[in-house]
Amino acid sequence: MNPIYFTPGPSQLYPTYQQHLQYAMDLQLGSINHRSNVFRDIYKHTDEQLRKLLNVPSTHSIFFASSATELWERILLNLVAEKSYHFVNGAFSKKFFDFAQLLQKNPMQIIANDGQGFDMNQVEIPNDIELICTTQNETSTGVYTSSTQLSLLKDNNPHALLCSDLVSIAPYSSIDYTKLDCTFFSVQKAFGMPPGLGVLIVNHQCIEKSIELKKKGYNIGAHHTFESYQKNYLQFETPSTPNVIAIYIIGKIAEDMNQKGIDNIREEIKLKAEMLYNFGNESQLFTPFVESETHQSDTVIVLNSSVDSSIIINHLKEKGFHIGSGYGSYKKNHLRIANFPATSVDEMNQLIELMKEFELSYL
Repeated sequence: MNPIYFTPGPSQLYPTYQQHLQYAMDLQLGSINHRSNVFRDIYKHTDEQLRKLLNVPSTHSIFFASSATELWERILLNLVAEKSYHFVNGAFSKKFFDFAQLLQKNPMQIIANDGQGFDMNQVEIPNDIELICTTQNETSTGVYTSSTQLSLLKDNNPHALLCSDLVSIAPYSSIDYTKLDCTFFSVQKAFGMPPGLGVLIVNHQCIEKSIELKKKGYNIGAHHTFESYQKNYLQFETPSTPNVIAIYIIGKIAEDMNQKGIDNIREEIKLKAEMLYNFGNESQLFTPFVESETHQSDTVIVLNSSVDSSIIINHLKEKGFHIGSGYGSYKKNHLRIANFPATSVDEMNQLIELMKEFELSYL
């Protein structure tokens, strides 16, 4: 049996990934010119499929970068002159804040206790904040912020641009893009691809803000600025040579997902999440780390482990199932289990049965 990866990134490859990769090799897409009509057609197709899958309106453009980590820097440089505001509820939202500090953007932060989320009605954001940075699905802790809460945040703070990190929740997320000025994700999680491509989705207000900062003399980057991205995007090109094969494959995988139907994908993920949380609620060894159901992620489920996590991780690995350990200080105390479209309901059931068997033998 081939190994099955429930790891939170890189994760299980999407079932059709290999055939798309082989076709890209047959077409020698790794050698084509990124100013050619062939590449423009690839970009256009990927744009169309992502736009349909994520329900992205025409007010937003879709750009490509090397990773979501790179995009933290691009976003802060292009959208913030003096001050950003960050919702921090785990390691990755904290890194977004850290980037703002390194770039001297005078960031402010609100910090939730580990395993907890935010009530956006209880947060007052100063009027001089230019960019609000959120993480809809915190991969390190499994804390989720609903799309309704993100929309409420925008309604309460129309003076600021709103950005959300969708790294471990796109395309499952059903956010309203009329409320989100900027979102981004990478492909090695729910899209079931190897690392090496970041996707940035921004509206016209973000482009205009970037151009405004440049005119005022702010450093918005040397080459990959929102202005240069947009100028090239209008011709379905990129500022520099991109990862052509990855752009081609994410377009094909998005097409596959559209054919399956995003509602069907969401229903399947929701079912698998319920199966795993039900197991955690009944288990004597493994319990949900995020206690509030409102803030429990459906795509990265984090369980407290009463035993050293490496013991159960190695046990499952011997059976062909790979799951993630806790992040940072929680390495030995948590299990992180990805629930992405590439794994099936049957595979999730097999994983849970193996965890039950381990629990019976351990107790």
